[in-house]
Amino acid sequence: MSSSFEANLAKLANLSVQTGVGLLPGQELIISGDIAFAPFVRLLQESAYKLGAKNVFVQYSDEQGTLIRYRNGNPEAIGYSAGWFHEAVAGMLEGGGAYLSITGGNPGLLKEVDPSLVAASSKAHAQAAKKLSNVIMEAKANWCGVPYATPAWAKLVFPEVSESEAIAKLWDAIFATTRVTEEDPIAAWDAHCSELERRSAYLNERQFHSLRFTGPGTDLTVGLADGHLWCSARLRADNGAVCIPNMPTEEVFTMPHRNRVNGVVRSTKPLSMRGTVLDGIEVEFENGKVVKAKAAKGEEQLLRLIDTDAGARFLGEVALVPNSSAVSQTNLMYFNTLFDENAASHIALGQAYAETLEGCSELTDEEKRGQGMNESLIHVDWMIGSGETDVDGVAADGTTEPLMRAGEWV
Repeated sequence: MSSSFEANLAKLANLSVQTGVGLLPGQELIISGDIAFAPFVRLLQESAYKLGAKNVFVQYSDEQGTLIRYRNGNPEAIGYSAGWFHEAVAGMLEGGGAYLSITGGNPGLLKEVDPSLVAASSKAHAQAAKKLSNVIMEAKANWCGVPYATPAWAKLVFPEVSESEAIAKLWDAIFATTRVTEEDPIAAWDAHCSELERRSAYLNERQFHSLRFTGPGTDLTVGLADGHLWCSARLRADNGAVCIPNMPTEEVFTMPHRNRVNGVVRSTKPLSMRGTVLDGIEVEFENGKVVKAKAAKGEEQLLRLIDTDAGARFLGEVALVPNSSAVSQTNLMYFNTLFDENAASHIALGQAYAETLEGCSELTDEEKRGQGMNESLIHVDWMIGSGETDVDGVAADGTTEPLMRAGEWV
Protein backbone atom coordinates (compact mmCIF):
# COMPACT_ATOMS: atom_id res chain seq x y z
CA MET A 1 0.00 0.00 0.00
CA SER A 2 1.10 3.56 -0.69
CA SER A 3 2.26 6.06 1.91
CA SER A 4 -0.94 8.07 1.32
CA PHE A 5 -3.00 4.99 2.18
CA GLU A 6 -1.02 4.42 5.36
CA ALA A 7 -1.48 8.07 6.31
CA ASN A 8 -5.25 7.90 5.69
CA LEU A 9 -5.58 4.67 7.66
CA ALA A 10 -3.80 6.27 10.61
CA LYS A 11 -6.10 9.30 10.33
CA LEU A 12 -9.15 6.99 10.29
CA ALA A 13 -7.88 5.24 13.41
CA ASN A 14 -7.41 8.50 15.29
CA LEU A 15 -10.77 9.84 14.09
CA SER A 16 -12.50 6.62 15.16
CA VAL A 17 -11.14 6.78 18.69
CA GLN A 18 -11.16 10.54 19.28
CA THR A 19 -14.40 11.54 17.53
CA GLY A 20 -16.20 8.25 16.96
CA VAL A 21 -15.79 6.68 20.40
CA GLY A 22 -15.14 10.04 22.06
CA LEU A 23 -12.67 8.31 24.36
CA LEU A 24 -12.16 9.98 27.72
CA PRO A 25 -8.80 10.00 29.51
CA GLY A 26 -8.58 7.08 31.90
CA GLN A 27 -11.24 4.99 30.13
CA GLU A 28 -10.92 1.34 29.27
CA LEU A 29 -11.65 0.50 25.63
CA ILE A 30 -12.78 -2.79 24.10
CA ILE A 31 -12.06 -3.22 20.38
CA SER A 32 -13.97 -5.98 18.59
CA GLY A 33 -13.14 -7.22 15.08
CA ASP A 34 -11.89 -10.04 12.89
CA ILE A 35 -8.27 -11.12 13.14
CA ALA A 36 -7.79 -9.88 9.57
CA PHE A 37 -8.22 -6.32 10.91
CA ALA A 38 -5.11 -6.56 13.11
CA PRO A 39 -3.07 -3.84 11.30
CA PHE A 40 -5.91 -1.36 11.86
CA VAL A 41 -6.48 -2.55 15.43
CA ARG A 42 -2.88 -1.72 16.30
CA LEU A 43 -3.34 1.82 14.99
CA LEU A 44 -6.50 2.12 17.09
CA GLN A 45 -4.59 0.94 20.15
CA GLU A 46 -1.88 3.51 19.49
CA SER A 47 -4.42 6.32 19.18
CA ALA A 48 -6.28 5.19 22.29
CA TYR A 49 -3.20 5.13 24.49
CA LYS A 50 -2.07 8.52 23.17
CA LEU A 51 -5.49 9.89 24.16
CA GLY A 52 -5.03 8.56 27.69
CA ALA A 53 -6.71 5.14 27.68
CA LYS A 54 -6.14 3.16 30.86
CA ASN A 55 -6.41 -0.17 29.06
CA VAL A 56 -7.26 -1.42 25.56
CA PHE A 57 -8.64 -4.95 25.33
CA VAL A 58 -8.95 -6.56 21.89
CA GLN A 59 -11.62 -9.16 21.19
CA TYR A 60 -10.62 -10.91 17.97
CA SER A 61 -13.01 -13.09 15.98
CA ASP A 62 -12.14 -15.27 12.97
CA GLU A 63 -14.39 -15.83 9.95
CA GLN A 64 -12.68 -19.08 9.06
CA GLY A 65 -13.17 -20.28 12.62
CA THR A 66 -16.86 -19.46 12.27
CA LEU A 67 -17.11 -21.70 9.21
CA ILE A 68 -15.23 -24.47 11.02
CA ARG A 69 -17.81 -24.33 13.79
CA TYR A 70 -20.75 -24.58 11.37
CA ARG A 71 -19.16 -27.41 9.40
CA ASN A 72 -18.01 -29.52 12.34
CA GLY A 73 -19.94 -28.49 15.42
CA ASN A 74 -22.88 -30.48 16.74
CA PRO A 75 -26.26 -28.73 17.27
CA GLU A 76 -25.37 -27.96 20.90
CA ALA A 77 -22.16 -26.19 19.84
CA ILE A 78 -23.88 -24.21 17.09
CA GLY A 79 -26.69 -23.18 19.44
CA TYR A 80 -24.31 -22.02 22.19
CA SER A 81 -23.01 -18.53 22.91
CA ALA A 82 -20.62 -17.62 25.71
CA GLY A 83 -22.93 -15.62 27.94
CA TRP A 84 -20.19 -15.25 30.57
CA PHE A 85 -18.10 -13.24 28.11
CA HIS A 86 -20.93 -10.91 27.09
CA GLU A 87 -21.73 -10.37 30.78
CA ALA A 88 -18.11 -9.37 31.39
CA VAL A 89 -18.13 -6.87 28.53
CA ALA A 90 -21.45 -5.41 29.69
CA GLY A 91 -20.03 -5.05 33.19
CA MET A 92 -16.98 -3.23 31.92
CA LEU A 93 -19.15 -0.79 29.95
CA GLU A 94 -21.46 -0.21 32.91
CA GLY A 95 -18.34 0.52 34.93
CA GLY A 96 -17.42 3.41 32.62
CA GLY A 97 -15.68 1.73 29.68
CA ALA A 98 -16.04 2.31 25.93
CA TYR A 99 -16.59 0.02 22.93
CA LEU A 100 -15.39 0.09 19.33
CA SER A 101 -16.62 -2.44 16.75
CA ILE A 102 -14.97 -2.93 13.35
CA THR A 103 -17.12 -4.16 10.45
CA GLY A 104 -15.96 -5.40 7.07
CA GLY A 105 -16.21 -9.14 6.89
CA ASN A 106 -17.36 -11.27 3.97
CA PRO A 107 -21.08 -10.49 3.39
CA GLY A 108 -21.56 -13.90 1.77
CA LEU A 109 -19.64 -15.93 4.35
CA LEU A 110 -22.59 -18.13 5.33
CA LYS A 111 -24.41 -18.37 1.99
CA GLU A 112 -23.80 -22.14 1.79
CA VAL A 113 -24.71 -22.80 5.44
CA ASP A 114 -28.13 -24.19 6.39
CA PRO A 115 -30.28 -21.12 7.27
CA SER A 116 -31.79 -22.97 10.22
CA LEU A 117 -28.33 -23.34 11.77
CA VAL A 118 -27.56 -19.66 11.20
CA ALA A 119 -30.88 -18.69 12.77
CA ALA A 120 -30.26 -20.91 15.80
CA SER A 121 -26.76 -19.50 16.32
CA SER A 122 -27.92 -15.91 15.87
CA LYS A 123 -30.76 -16.33 18.36
CA ALA A 124 -28.45 -17.93 20.92
CA HIS A 125 -25.99 -15.07 20.53
CA ALA A 126 -28.75 -12.45 20.88
CA GLN A 127 -30.06 -14.11 24.04
CA ALA A 128 -26.60 -14.38 25.58
CA ALA A 129 -25.73 -10.78 24.68
CA LYS A 130 -29.07 -9.26 25.74
CA LYS A 131 -27.58 -7.35 28.67
CA LEU A 132 -24.71 -6.06 26.54
CA SER A 133 -27.15 -5.01 23.81
CA ASN A 134 -29.26 -3.12 26.34
CA VAL A 135 -26.22 -1.29 27.71
CA ILE A 136 -25.42 -0.07 24.20
CA MET A 137 -28.98 0.69 23.07
CA GLU A 138 -29.77 2.56 26.28
CA ALA A 139 -26.71 4.80 25.78
CA LYS A 140 -25.04 3.77 29.03
CA ALA A 141 -21.62 3.81 27.36
CA ASN A 142 -19.85 5.55 24.49
CA TRP A 143 -19.33 3.34 21.45
CA CYS A 144 -18.68 3.42 17.72
CA GLY A 145 -18.76 1.16 14.67
CA VAL A 146 -16.19 1.74 11.90
CA PRO A 147 -15.34 -0.06 8.62
CA TYR A 148 -12.32 -1.98 7.35
CA ALA A 149 -11.94 -3.12 3.72
CA THR A 150 -11.37 -6.83 3.08
CA PRO A 151 -10.86 -8.71 -0.21
CA ALA A 152 -14.18 -10.61 -0.10
CA TRP A 153 -16.16 -7.46 0.67
CA ALA A 154 -14.29 -5.40 -1.93
CA LYS A 155 -14.86 -7.94 -4.71
CA LEU A 156 -18.58 -8.01 -3.95
CA VAL A 157 -18.78 -4.22 -4.30
CA PHE A 158 -16.42 -4.10 -7.35
CA PRO A 159 -16.77 -7.47 -9.11
CA GLU A 160 -15.53 -6.19 -12.47
CA VAL A 161 -11.95 -5.36 -11.41
CA SER A 162 -9.02 -7.26 -9.91
CA GLU A 163 -8.91 -7.93 -6.18
CA SER A 164 -6.15 -5.39 -5.56
CA GLU A 165 -7.99 -2.69 -7.49
CA ALA A 166 -11.26 -3.54 -5.74
CA ILE A 167 -9.63 -3.15 -2.32
CA ALA A 168 -8.11 0.19 -3.35
CA LYS A 169 -11.48 1.44 -4.63
CA LEU A 170 -13.28 0.36 -1.46
CA TRP A 171 -10.71 2.09 0.73
CA ASP A 172 -11.15 5.27 -1.34
CA ALA A 173 -14.90 5.10 -0.68
CA ILE A 174 -14.37 4.46 3.04
CA PHE A 175 -11.98 7.38 3.41
CA ALA A 176 -14.33 9.70 1.51
CA THR A 177 -17.53 8.79 3.38
CA THR A 178 -15.83 8.94 6.79
CA ARG A 179 -14.44 12.37 5.85
CA VAL A 180 -10.85 11.28 6.34
CA THR A 181 -9.87 13.04 3.11
CA GLU A 182 -11.14 16.41 4.38
CA GLU A 183 -8.46 18.95 5.33
CA ASP A 184 -9.62 18.76 8.96
CA PRO A 185 -11.68 15.56 9.43
CA ILE A 186 -12.64 16.40 13.02
CA ALA A 187 -13.93 19.85 12.03
CA ALA A 188 -15.75 18.32 9.05
CA TRP A 189 -17.52 15.86 11.34
CA ASP A 190 -18.46 18.66 13.72
CA ALA A 191 -20.08 20.62 10.88
CA HIS A 192 -21.85 17.53 9.54
CA CYS A 193 -23.22 16.60 12.96
CA SER A 194 -24.44 20.16 13.51
CA GLU A 195 -26.45 20.01 10.27
CA LEU A 196 -28.04 16.69 11.24
CA GLU A 197 -28.85 18.10 14.68
CA ARG A 198 -30.57 21.07 12.99
CA ARG A 199 -32.86 18.67 11.14
CA SER A 200 -33.61 16.55 14.18
CA ALA A 201 -34.38 19.71 16.19
CA TYR A 202 -36.95 20.76 13.57
CA LEU A 203 -38.62 17.34 13.64
CA ASN A 204 -38.69 17.39 17.44
CA GLU A 205 -40.36 20.78 17.30
CA ARG A 206 -43.02 19.53 14.87
CA GLN A 207 -43.79 16.31 16.85
CA PHE A 208 -45.57 14.56 13.99
CA HIS A 209 -48.00 11.80 14.87
CA SER A 210 -46.78 9.64 12.00
CA LEU A 211 -44.71 9.53 8.81
CA ARG A 212 -46.03 8.36 5.44
CA PHE A 213 -43.65 6.82 2.89
CA THR A 214 -44.79 6.52 -0.73
CA GLY A 215 -42.87 5.14 -3.69
CA PRO A 216 -42.76 2.15 -6.04
CA GLY A 217 -44.28 -0.76 -4.11
CA THR A 218 -44.49 1.35 -0.93
CA ASP A 219 -47.39 3.06 0.84
CA LEU A 220 -46.47 2.87 4.49
CA THR A 221 -47.65 4.88 7.49
CA VAL A 222 -45.31 4.70 10.48
CA GLY A 223 -46.94 5.97 13.65
CA LEU A 224 -44.47 7.53 16.07
CA ALA A 225 -44.17 6.69 19.76
CA ASP A 226 -45.76 9.01 22.29
CA GLY A 227 -42.99 11.33 23.44
CA HIS A 228 -40.68 10.22 20.64
CA LEU A 229 -37.36 12.03 20.29
CA TRP A 230 -35.47 12.49 17.02
CA CYS A 231 -31.75 11.80 17.35
CA SER A 232 -28.84 12.08 14.94
CA ALA A 233 -25.11 11.45 14.71
CA ARG A 234 -23.86 12.51 18.13
CA LEU A 235 -24.81 10.75 21.33
CA ARG A 236 -24.10 11.78 24.91
CA ALA A 237 -23.71 8.60 26.93
CA ASP A 238 -24.60 8.24 30.59
CA ASN A 239 -20.88 8.29 31.43
CA GLY A 240 -20.62 11.85 30.06
CA ALA A 241 -18.74 11.03 26.85
CA VAL A 242 -19.97 12.33 23.49
CA CYS A 243 -19.63 9.79 20.69
CA ILE A 244 -20.69 9.15 17.09
CA PRO A 245 -21.96 5.55 17.13
CA ASN A 246 -21.69 5.03 13.37
CA MET A 247 -18.98 6.18 10.97
CA PRO A 248 -20.19 6.94 8.35
CA THR A 249 -23.60 8.28 9.37
CA GLU A 250 -26.13 10.42 7.49
CA GLU A 251 -29.40 9.74 9.34
CA VAL A 252 -31.85 11.30 11.74
CA PHE A 253 -33.89 8.62 13.49
CA THR A 254 -36.62 8.07 16.05
CA MET A 255 -38.91 5.48 17.64
CA PRO A 256 -41.99 4.15 15.84
CA HIS A 257 -45.05 3.26 17.90
CA ARG A 258 -45.13 -0.50 18.17
CA ASN A 259 -48.84 -0.76 17.26
CA ARG A 260 -49.26 2.09 14.75
CA VAL A 261 -47.55 0.92 11.59
CA ASN A 262 -49.78 0.09 8.60
CA GLY A 263 -49.36 -0.49 4.89
CA VAL A 264 -46.96 -2.08 2.45
CA VAL A 265 -43.28 -1.44 1.88
CA ARG A 266 -40.65 -2.68 -0.56
CA SER A 267 -36.90 -2.61 0.06
CA THR A 268 -34.81 -0.41 -2.22
CA LYS A 269 -31.40 -1.98 -1.57
CA PRO A 270 -30.11 -5.47 -0.71
CA LEU A 271 -29.61 -6.31 2.95
CA SER A 272 -26.52 -8.13 4.20
CA MET A 273 -27.58 -10.13 7.25
CA ARG A 274 -26.12 -13.09 9.11
CA GLY A 275 -23.58 -13.78 6.39
CA THR A 276 -26.13 -13.83 3.56
CA VAL A 277 -27.66 -11.23 1.24
CA LEU A 278 -31.42 -10.59 1.09
CA ASP A 279 -33.02 -8.66 -1.76
CA GLY A 280 -36.47 -7.69 -3.01
CA ILE A 281 -38.03 -7.64 0.46
CA GLU A 282 -41.77 -6.91 0.51
CA VAL A 283 -43.66 -6.61 3.79
CA GLU A 284 -47.19 -5.75 4.88
CA PHE A 285 -47.94 -4.31 8.33
CA GLU A 286 -51.24 -4.28 10.21
CA ASN A 287 -51.45 -2.42 13.52
CA GLY A 288 -47.69 -2.52 13.82
CA LYS A 289 -47.20 -6.22 13.07
CA VAL A 290 -45.72 -7.86 9.98
CA VAL A 291 -48.56 -9.98 8.60
CA LYS A 292 -47.04 -10.82 5.21
CA ALA A 293 -43.39 -11.02 4.17
CA LYS A 294 -41.53 -12.25 1.12
CA ALA A 295 -38.22 -11.66 -0.62
CA ALA A 296 -36.88 -12.30 -4.10
CA LYS A 297 -33.65 -13.54 -2.51
CA GLY A 298 -33.18 -14.88 0.99
CA GLU A 299 -36.87 -15.33 1.81
CA GLU A 300 -36.22 -18.24 4.17
CA GLN A 301 -33.77 -16.13 6.17
CA LEU A 302 -36.29 -13.27 6.30
CA LEU A 303 -39.07 -15.51 7.60
CA ARG A 304 -36.80 -17.01 10.22
CA LEU A 305 -35.74 -13.51 11.29
CA ILE A 306 -39.28 -12.30 11.96
CA ASP A 307 -40.00 -15.45 13.96
CA THR A 308 -37.07 -14.85 16.33
CA ASP A 309 -39.38 -13.65 19.10
CA ALA A 310 -42.64 -11.78 19.67
CA GLY A 311 -41.08 -8.36 18.98
CA ALA A 312 -39.29 -9.31 15.76
CA ARG A 313 -42.39 -8.56 13.64
CA PHE A 314 -42.61 -4.97 14.93
CA LEU A 315 -40.53 -1.87 14.24
CA GLY A 316 -37.94 -0.40 16.58
CA GLU A 317 -36.58 2.43 14.42
CA VAL A 318 -37.44 4.70 11.51
CA ALA A 319 -34.74 6.89 9.95
CA LEU A 320 -34.65 9.60 7.28
CA VAL A 321 -31.64 9.86 4.96
CA PRO A 322 -31.49 12.04 1.83
CA ASN A 323 -30.69 10.44 -1.51
CA SER A 324 -27.86 12.99 -1.83
CA SER A 325 -26.04 11.75 1.27
CA ALA A 326 -22.28 11.28 1.00
CA VAL A 327 -22.74 7.51 1.00
CA SER A 328 -25.49 7.55 -1.62
CA GLN A 329 -23.47 9.81 -3.89
CA THR A 330 -20.78 7.16 -4.27
CA ASN A 331 -23.41 5.24 -6.32
CA LEU A 332 -22.23 1.97 -4.79
CA MET A 333 -24.05 -0.99 -3.29
CA TYR A 334 -21.95 -1.85 -0.24
CA PHE A 335 -23.75 -4.99 0.99
CA ASN A 336 -22.91 -3.68 4.46
CA THR A 337 -25.59 -2.16 6.66
CA LEU A 338 -23.22 0.40 8.21
CA PHE A 339 -22.99 1.96 4.76
CA ASP A 340 -26.22 1.07 2.99
CA GLU A 341 -28.45 2.36 5.80
CA ASN A 342 -26.74 5.73 5.36
CA ALA A 343 -27.55 5.82 1.65
CA ALA A 344 -31.32 5.63 2.10
CA SER A 345 -34.17 6.16 4.54
CA HIS A 346 -34.77 2.94 6.44
CA ILE A 347 -36.74 1.08 9.08
CA ALA A 348 -35.55 -1.53 11.57
CA LEU A 349 -37.37 -4.61 12.76
CA GLY A 350 -36.94 -5.38 16.44
CA GLN A 351 -35.54 -3.60 19.46
CA ALA A 352 -36.03 0.16 19.81
CA TYR A 353 -33.38 2.58 21.05
CA ALA A 354 -34.40 3.92 24.45
CA GLU A 355 -32.59 7.18 23.70
CA THR A 356 -35.31 8.00 21.14
CA LEU A 357 -37.93 8.36 23.89
CA GLU A 358 -38.09 11.60 25.86
CA GLY A 359 -37.02 11.15 29.47
CA CYS A 360 -36.40 7.44 28.97
CA SER A 361 -34.07 7.16 31.97
CA GLU A 362 -36.93 8.15 34.28
CA LEU A 363 -39.50 5.76 32.79
CA THR A 364 -40.20 2.23 33.95
CA ASP A 365 -40.13 -0.59 31.39
CA GLU A 366 -43.92 -0.74 31.57
CA GLU A 367 -44.20 3.00 30.88
CA LYS A 368 -41.85 2.69 27.89
CA ARG A 369 -43.99 -0.10 26.46
CA GLY A 370 -47.10 1.99 27.10
CA GLN A 371 -45.68 4.80 24.96
CA GLY A 372 -45.03 2.41 22.09
CA MET A 373 -41.49 1.09 22.60
CA ASN A 374 -40.79 -2.31 21.04
CA GLU A 375 -38.59 -5.00 22.59
CA SER A 376 -36.83 -7.83 20.78
CA LEU A 377 -33.61 -9.82 20.59
CA ILE A 378 -33.00 -8.44 17.08
CA HIS A 379 -32.46 -5.02 15.53
CA VAL A 380 -32.18 -5.27 11.73
CA ASP A 381 -32.18 -2.16 9.52
CA TRP A 382 -33.33 -2.37 5.90
CA MET A 383 -33.55 0.33 3.30
CA ILE A 384 -36.84 1.69 1.95
CA GLY A 385 -35.82 5.11 0.58
CA SER A 386 -34.63 6.13 -2.88
CA GLY A 387 -34.76 8.93 -5.42
CA GLU A 388 -38.37 7.89 -6.05
CA THR A 389 -39.53 8.00 -2.41
CA ASP A 390 -41.62 10.77 -0.85
CA VAL A 391 -42.05 11.26 2.89
CA ASP A 392 -44.75 13.31 4.62
CA GLY A 393 -45.13 14.25 8.25
CA VAL A 394 -48.69 13.71 9.48
CA ALA A 395 -49.97 15.70 12.45
CA ALA A 396 -52.41 14.34 15.03
CA ASP A 397 -55.28 16.17 13.29
CA GLY A 398 -54.45 14.54 9.96
CA THR A 399 -52.84 17.54 8.27
CA THR A 400 -49.69 16.74 6.33
CA GLU A 401 -46.39 18.47 5.66
CA PRO A 402 -43.95 17.38 2.92
CA LEU A 403 -40.59 16.37 4.41
CA MET A 404 -38.95 14.65 1.44
CA ARG A 405 -39.65 14.67 -2.27
CA ALA A 406 -37.85 12.31 -4.63
CA GLY A 407 -35.60 11.32 -1.75
CA GLU A 408 -34.49 14.85 -0.85
CA TRP A 409 -35.33 17.14 2.07
CA VAL A 410 -37.95 19.72 1.15
